[in-house]
Amino acid sequence: MNLEKSLQARSQGHCELCNSDAPELAYEVAHAPGAGEDAHVWICSACHGQLQGEQPMDAVHWRCLNDSMWSTVPAVQVLAWRTLHQLKDEGWPLALIEMLYLDEETLAWAKAGLPPSPEDLVTHLDSNGQVLQAGDTVVLIKDLKVKGANFTAKRGTAVRRIGLVPDNPGQIEGRVEGQQIVILTEFVKKSK
Repeated sequence: MNLEKSLQARSQGHCELCNSDAPELAYEVAHAPGAGEDAHVWICSACHGQLQGEQPMDAVHWRCLNDSMWSTVPAVQVLAWRTLHQLKDEGWPLALIEMLYLDEETLAWAKAGLPPSPEDLVTHLDSNGQVLQAGDTVVLIKDLKVKGANFTAKRGTAVRRIGLVPDNPGQIEGRVEGQQIVILTEFVKKSK
């Protein structure tokens, strides 16, 4: 049996997301741990257009997820979870997200397909607005009294192989005079 026929049989000829009997097609759910039927959902053209970004997301249309999120098909659960997360600014999807239970493997699959949130995209910039990356070398642009230590890190000191503080774009870590310290990015410039 080919993929389309098996998906039609599983869905009983209806969209697995909105239950429409409009023309449907196989939709591959990204980052699936497997292939074939387990990695696909049978959806209508309205759902497909919105999921592909060809049409704007219509929050009213996606209220159908209140029913389809309870599907026993992991690919449908994953697509429902991702779509609810895309719409969470609408308010009502948050309650559904809290109710939706996914086992660990299915949840990992669902999360793998989400774009990174702005909080995940922390960018560290030096005093000149240059992007800093782990392993870069920076130079101090002013004397810095190191708290908890009996020395001042002098202006012009090179700090090699810096580390980035993951949750704070204003801080980096580096070794000065043999001691690991946290340095504010506003007091460094990237070395060429």
